[in-house]
Amino acid sequence: MKKTLSFAAIHFTIAFTIAYILTGDIILGSLIAMLEPMVNTVAFYFHEKAWTKHPFLLRYASKPQLKTASFAVIHFSVAFSIAYLLTGSWLVGGVMAMIEPSFNTCAYYFHERLWQSMHPQAKSSEQNHWGCAH
Repeated sequence: MKKTLSFAAIHFTIAFTIAYILTGDIILGSLIAMLEPMVNTVAFYFHEKAWTKHPFLLRYASKPQLKTASFAVIHFSVAFSIAYLLTGSWLVGGVMAMIEPSFNTCAYYFHERLWQSMHPQAKSSEQNHWGCAH
């Protein structure tokens, strides 16, 4: 849960900044920034659960590039849906879906790398589980 909360803080900050720049409206920007990261935080939690429980994903869990790509797909979908539903604009939804997840995907990658460096037991236990599998 600590990992989810730390990423949520990063996500909220990025989402608000981009939503406000896109809309120019502090209320709408704040609303997008609250809802989009909340939905993505829940998605992040289940994404992490899947990557620690599913045998196929567990094999690749120590690869931040693959985890980042899988979360990016979820993130793009959520960002577009929230921005479109709140603004009614395909353009704002599309731009939000391209920019906000791109910044957060980069943040996710570095968050994952930092988390693995701070918690080496998570990385080593995943590698030991599969022995010499590459």
